[in-house]
Amino acid sequence: MPSSLLRPLLPSLLIAIIWLSSTALATSFNVSDAERHGHWQSMALTLGDEHHFRAVEDHSYTDATLSVNATRNVCDLPWLELRVTLEEHQGESDTLNVVPALIRVDDGEIRQAVAEFITQRGDDGFYAHFYINELDTLLARMQEGTQLFLAFEQGKGEPWHMTFSLKGADAAITRMHAKCYSESESAGPGREKK
Repeated sequence: MPSSLLRPLLPSLLIAIIWLSSTALATSFNVSDAERHGHWQSMALTLGDEHHFRAVEDHSYTDATLSVNATRNVCDLPWLELRVTLEEHQGESDTLNVVPALIRVDDGEIRQAVAEFITQRGDDGFYAHFYINELDTLLARMQEGTQLFLAFEQGKGEPWHMTFSLKGADAAITRMHAKCYSESESAGPGREKK
């Protein structure tokens, strides 16, 4: 992937996404207001004053989920995350790799992204956080599509492919955003609703 594609993306998104996503990793949150939407679910995650909202696909794999996440008062900066369950809890937090990734909804445009592979101490998850230009456009396509295809480059080896169902993504993502903005508006000063 040419570095020119990453320059406008990394400075602002890297700081925001790492800050937002690191707060939700490897921590046991209270799950509330969960609702099923086909192959997706939407829910609220809370721990003290920390509030996150998630739309998650847990149907396609028994050991992996794909989620769209947002945090109260920064609802306009959602992030896309893949979680794969490992066989054991990890002994340390680490960024294992940063690799090019490709994302496509149905037969649409292939979008280039960067995936950061992360583990967290005490957690049995392997996480991939995606840095994507025009995430709003991808989320809109996800809400209209039937399948999301992921491919991770692995050097000289064959890419690692995954496919997730989008049945129910529209309702789950819409509800996730609505819940986030609703709580943000009632939580006092924060970012403006779009």
